[in-house]
Amino acid sequence: MTHRERFRVRTLRGAGQLAALTAGSLLLGLTGSTTPVQAAEVADVSDGLALWYKLDAASGATATDASGHGRDGTVVGTAGWSATGQGLAFNGSDTYIKVPDDVMKGLDAISVAMDVRIDAGQSTPYFLYGFGNSSGSNGDGYLFATGNSLRTSIATGNWSTEQTTRPADAHNLTRAVWKHLAYTQSGTTGVLYEDGVEIARNTSVTITPGAIGSGITTANYLGRSVYSGDKLFKGDLRDFRVYDRALAASDVERLALPVATQGVADDRAALDLGDTGAVTADLDLPRTGTAGGSAITWASDDTGVVSDTGEVTRPAAGEPDGHATLTATLKKGTVTATRTFDVTVRAAFDDATATRLAAEALEVHNVDDVRGNLTLPAAGSYGTAVTWTSARADVLAADGVVHRPAHGTGATTVDLTATVTKGVASATRVFTAKIPELPAQEPLKGYLFSYFTGEGTSDGEQLYAALSQGNDPLKWRELNDGKPVLTSTLGERGLRDPFIIRSPEGDKFYQIATDLRIYGNGDWDAAQRRGSKSVMVWESTDLVHWTDQRLVRVSPDSAGNTWAPEAYYDSGLGAYVVFWASKLYGDEAHSGDTYNRMMYATTRDFYTFSEPKVWIDRGYSVIDSTVIQHDGTYFRLSKDERDNSSSTPNSKFVFEERSDSLLDLSWAPVAEGIGKGEMSAAEGPLVFKSNTEDKWYAFLDEFGGRGYLPFETTDLASGTWTPSTDYDLPSRPRHGTVLPVTQAEYDRLLRSYQPS
Repeated sequence: MTHRERFRVRTLRGAGQLAALTAGSLLLGLTGSTTPVQAAEVADVSDGLALWYKLDAASGATATDASGHGRDGTVVGTAGWSATGQGLAFNGSDTYIKVPDDVMKGLDAISVAMDVRIDAGQSTPYFLYGFGNSSGSNGDGYLFATGNSLRTSIATGNWSTEQTTRPADAHNLTRAVWKHLAYTQSGTTGVLYEDGVEIARNTSVTITPGAIGSGITTANYLGRSVYSGDKLFKGDLRDFRVYDRALAASDVERLALPVATQGVADDRAALDLGDTGAVTADLDLPRTGTAGGSAITWASDDTGVVSDTGEVTRPAAGEPDGHATLTATLKKGTVTATRTFDVTVRAAFDDATATRLAAEALEVHNVDDVRGNLTLPAAGSYGTAVTWTSARADVLAADGVVHRPAHGTGATTVDLTATVTKGVASATRVFTAKIPELPAQEPLKGYLFSYFTGEGTSDGEQLYAALSQGNDPLKWRELNDGKPVLTSTLGERGLRDPFIIRSPEGDKFYQIATDLRIYGNGDWDAAQRRGSKSVMVWESTDLVHWTDQRLVRVSPDSAGNTWAPEAYYDSGLGAYVVFWASKLYGDEAHSGDTYNRMMYATTRDFYTFSEPKVWIDRGYSVIDSTVIQHDGTYFRLSKDERDNSSSTPNSKFVFEERSDSLLDLSWAPVAEGIGKGEMSAAEGPLVFKSNTEDKWYAFLDEFGGRGYLPFETTDLASGTWTPSTDYDLPSRPRHGTVLPVTQAEYDRLLRSYQPS
């Protein structure tokens, strides 16, 4: 069994003030990286030590106890000792430390402190340490800490008896940097510290460490859970300590000082703003250190030149360049340091220079292969305006609307002239647009299925593909031997919910996907508070050769996530309507509770998007919308995300609506609870029309169950969807798209991805 949280979060008292240390003085004059600060360099805290694993050995299978109590631990599995004495590396597959039995016997109070660096690839759920007992696959009384979400709990039985100390702003312990973590407990009070600063306090703890197992504990581990189904720890540990007393806040602060000092020093040395000697655009000021995870704040001595947020105001043309000093204050725990950057802001260009440079900087996407309407910018750099003229407005108009030559008449070129103005100055630039003839209309002979397979495996959140068995949409063969056909190297390096759309002209394809990786962390809350604001985009003209992926921001600052993007071409707009789900928050920290709304924006080229707007807002979470049109009516399927109850019997299922306008905010209801009675829950609907008859298919994902199940109807307006029979879907498909394809496209996909 795996360990899961199944308890109500307690209201915690605010953190108390810690005594200030002068550790920041250790950093004065630092200009580069420093050698690691060892614990021995700081006044040690030794009173009450019950166990102390320095983990500074170079080899061996013993974790030596330096407390004097002889409680040496046994390193099980691969012992990845650091050559510089900087801890033990746990590989996440077989490494852990077995601590002697009964380590908490007789303890009415306790403190556990450590330096920890969690690997970025750590899977969840996991324990950093667990002292207690197991019964079968479950924990049976224990004390543990984890970084996802950051907390310490003490229990007399399994998870249902846990008493937890966790921060009010629930968060994960930052990965890939050294952190100091400590927990103290005395009487009814448990206190959790991060980098020497109190972050949580629980004054309702009734379980003492010594009461667990009546003092008998045989499942005492570092890097391993007391639940057999949990993951092993992956990362590094050093200076692991257990005390028979609750350390004072000042003691914890002293123990954290080496990690905090080193982290600030490393971040200070690594901080870089690039060339600040001739700035003409806003500066991107880092808020978190990349080496040590320090928090960074900024202050400018002249906000009229550069603001505290990096916004640049250029002096007027003809005026001297502006000068300002930016001061970065880095803080980790109670340790702070500063670093200054001198910034020179170039005076604004005169109008003639501005128009010339702006003309040179203009970009028109896909102008060398124009297969659809173009985005022609109306504004240029440096406060300039841009107007356009076309040498052949019947083919390519000045507003970017394209009328391609008919099939068989050949390709053509059109000169587009951009006139860039500011004041009385102007500059021009000519773009030669290359416009191919329209493709021949070919019958549809099969289907392409693009999907992901879930967060249960390391490569499940990438893009997979399958082809139908001819024109049978219920029988499929996997492509590329069941391996991903597209993988992500950007953003969160995970791809979910792929959607492919064919252009109205027929010979251009866009594939978009959610930028999200849940494998290895399992943190759905963080994914909806601090998730991506962008969508992944690829382009293709043949469904085989795709452009390099690009990450395009579409969501507002208030959004915590950008989920399941899809698109539909609106001929009236001459643009694609892209829609997705986002939780919108009312504060910068994205705290509190909110719900997913369906958002939309428009684009012609999947580079430039309009400002996002709300499309569906029911006052509760709605996600996974998909759209199909028939006889001038749009039909939309979406998932109701509410918890299922007697008052909301159709929640966690799909509902259908209809409208005569794609961007209407009020759609008429058609059906609710689609799939109910046939599946336990449903999400991720995909819908497509049969190539051979007036029939439509909807694949619904029974998440946590059987995955996609096919349904069908001969009347979209009826809302009646019947389960399909005699089907053979790909292995483990999750939310994706089915795209009808021609015979040539089908054959090309088969040759390229599955030649055998």
